[in-house]
Amino acid sequence: MKHSLCLFMCLIIASNIILISKPGYAEDTIKVMTFNLRYGTAMDGPNHWNKRKDILVEVIKMYDPDLLGTQECLDFQARYIAEQIPSYSYVGRGREKDGSSEQTAVFYKKDLWEVLDTKYFWISETPEEPGSKSWDTVCTRIVTWLKLKYKPSGKEVLYINTHLDHKGEIARQKGAEMICERIKKDGDNVPVIITGDFNAVGEKSEAWKIFINNGFNDSWLKANEKVGPLTTWCGFKDPDMSSDTRIDWILYQGPLHPLKSETIIYNKEGKYPSDHFPVITVFKWGL
Repeated sequence: MKHSLCLFMCLIIASNIILISKPGYAEDTIKVMTFNLRYGTAMDGPNHWNKRKDILVEVIKMYDPDLLGTQECLDFQARYIAEQIPSYSYVGRGREKDGSSEQTAVFYKKDLWEVLDTKYFWISETPEEPGSKSWDTVCTRIVTWLKLKYKPSGKEVLYINTHLDHKGEIARQKGAEMICERIKKDGDNVPVIITGDFNAVGEKSEAWKIFINNGFNDSWLKANEKVGPLTTWCGFKDPDMSSDTRIDWILYQGPLHPLKSETIIYNKEGKYPSDHFPVITVFKWGL
């Protein structure tokens, strides 16, 4: 019975990979993934970075996102992904004052995207001060901001990637407000995509409501098709189908339409690439 269940799950995963990477998604679509990598120095025993890094690279290759927003990405992890998948370049900076520690690095396909602008700011009352913290945040939190031009069409998009605090409720709300205010001020009236581990449950949390009330859409809710479990945190285990901990989101604003969103449960003989499931959305340009 257990063998049959594993085989069934593998068939589902394989069919979804084919669907989401098939050539039918033409140049008027873009694939966006958000992925908390789990920081590579964590004492995770059998799930240590060195024992799962190739599975992580495998799943990125299989789903082949055009844009990939990562969280808990240390410099050596970013370099490893870029070395293993040379079609990507990445932009990222460590969140601490000296540039060390975790990044919210963004990977982009070099043949598809031209970087027009790169910014970083910190979720604090002094956002331009590297390493700054405020409110009830436990960790320093950074935002990576990229303005990109899509080479096939010349269209531009603003891509924002972040990781909100895992304990500070006020800090999460302030972070959501800050990102929305920055976009209104400096967004240049182009489509916006936001990815991240928000440490807040979609549809229920105040941080999620702040984004929605500021004109953002949740691609999981708006997609024509949804695949995979609702929960996006797994702790290196099989998905709990009764859980609603959807804390990794892909939000958007402007003339984009999500065709398909998937919570990816790819694993290899029960070993998962991270303690979060990656989430991917295929967007079509235009409404």
